[in-house]
Amino acid sequence: MNEPAQKPYGLPPYVLERLSAVFQRWPQIDRAILYGSRAKGNFRTGSDIDLCLEADTMQIAELLKLCGEIDDLLLPWKVDLALKHTIENAELLAHIERVGVPVYERE
Repeated sequence: MNEPAQKPYGLPPYVLERLSAVFQRWPQIDRAILYGSRAKGNFRTGSDIDLCLEADTMQIAELLKLCGEIDDLLLPWKVDLALKHTIENAELLAHIERVGVPVYERE
């Protein structure tokens, strides 16, 4: 069952604020796009947070370091990160384009 409407995507506001603060420290990240069940609105309380990063110059080693920083936030949800420029699955890319919601954009 979905969380109350005051929690967009079933997440308290602090979650996206903390994630955005981490993304802000990485100049390679232009945008973070929420996709999956949270973007579609059919999430469950324990659903993970699927994020696709538009970060064309970010390498896998940097992504792993970023994942560590996000783990350090100690959020009660698993956060799955994907680099858009490394996704080869056309169906996944189409899904992200269709239902994805930008939750962070570099200013």
